Amino acid sequence: MRRTVIAGNWKMNKDLSEAIKLISEIKSNIGNKPENVDVIIFPPYIALETASTLIKGTPIKLGAQNMHQESSGAFTAEISAPMLKSVGCEYVILGHSERRSIFGETDELINTKLKKAFAENLKPVFCIGETLEQREAGIMKDIIKNQVEKGLSGIPETDIDNLIIAYEPVWAIGTGKTATPEQAEEVHLFIRNLIADLYSTETAENIVIQYGGSVKPANAELLLTQPDIDGALIGGACLKADSFTAIINTAN
Repeated sequence: MRRTVIAGNWKMNKDLSEAIKLISEIKSNIGNKPENVDVIIFPPYIALETASTLIKGTPIKLGAQNMHQESSGAFTAEISAPMLKSVGCEYVILGHSERRSIFGETDELINTKLKKAFAENLKPVFCIGETLEQREAGIMKDIIKNQVEKGLSGIPETDIDNLIIAYEPVWAIGTGKTATPEQAEEVHLFIRNLIADLYSTETAENIVIQYGGSVKPANAELLLTQPDIDGALIGGACLKADSFTAIINTAN
């Protein structure tokens, strides 16, 4: 049975003191390990080392919001996989729509980053999703297929065991709009079938596919009860301990 994964992407929010407060509140709220849920937080880089210390001995796992595809070098302001591992990260988000649209990251670059993450034993959360214009033009499945195939090009099936896919319709990120449970389930099943075509039915059945896009306590249950939705990558609602832990409790 696939694990449910609830992850919080803090984006560019919370200074160090605010991060300490939020993590402390989340720890207090969730208490003992949720039986059926894996919890991951993705704070800004400045808080990663402190977060690693604070969550030691708890069920909470740590990830970073991005990384460079090289281990070191003259890449001012970038951060590498070995650096992330050195402060306790187990996960890294790659291919987020904001990285694609604002910073111009291509499928080919994301593929290189994915390969680097696997080589360094970091578990990637690989984000894919269509814009509203693409959905309305009827090319949503073409866009998703292209992102999956190019993003995973050359990556062996053995690595896919450590991959999480996050389907995030771009039109639902930070807008308050949410795909209906039926819309989200349709795409999740489509992605699972793509993985089966690229790898195997067994790998497709085992891979965790999260939904992201204005997930909040009010809609979490309807989304998480869909058969192919294995959790959520949460934005705004993860910045308040009560709403984040309410979603964790719903998932559990």
